[in-house]
Amino acid sequence: MASTHFSTKDRILGAAEELFAQYGFAGTSLRQVTSRADVNLAAVNYHFGSKENLVNEVFRRRMDEMSAQRLQALRTALEEHPGELEPILAAFVEPALAMAQDRHGGGAFIRVIARAYAEKNDSLRKFLSDQYGHVLREFARAIAGCVPELSKEQLYWRLDFLAGALTYAMADFGLIKRPAGVSEATHRARAARELIRFAAAGFKS
Repeated sequence: MASTHFSTKDRILGAAEELFAQYGFAGTSLRQVTSRADVNLAAVNYHFGSKENLVNEVFRRRMDEMSAQRLQALRTALEEHPGELEPILAAFVEPALAMAQDRHGGGAFIRVIARAYAEKNDSLRKFLSDQYGHVLREFARAIAGCVPELSKEQLYWRLDFLAGALTYAMADFGLIKRPAGVSEATHRARAARELIRFAAAGFKS
């Protein structure tokens, strides 16, 4: 029984993610979601209860794993490279770029993030802050240890700019396209390396 439950829930999340990417949160109806996932409205209500909660769960499905990877990489960086800024930044940047390249809908999720920026969804912002704010605080603490001369306000401004630059890099929308003959993984590693250097210089300035 559990496996059918899981697949129904996952089908709904996958359909919702694609539709939110295409039409935005306000522009997507639950009827469109049920039609694309091939389930009835009762199934959506049973698993998610509301559209707002469905939006939150689309984020949770991707963000839980990414946050765990970030925190694990951060612990490793602090143990193996104490006092070094770049490994801390790599722990923040690399799991996000890896998620963006995920063959299973990573691209759609990046467009969902862009929708969240565009639509100024306050309940989603609160959910993300409540759910994942601790991850940013851990990184802020680790970075502060490397650049103690920055005020807390400066630190958070710069972390905010890093998060914005990272989102832009995840969208792969920038000036630098992946050159022919260069694999996704190689291109991503290059993007990560350049962003980490850029951010390190920004935090140290």
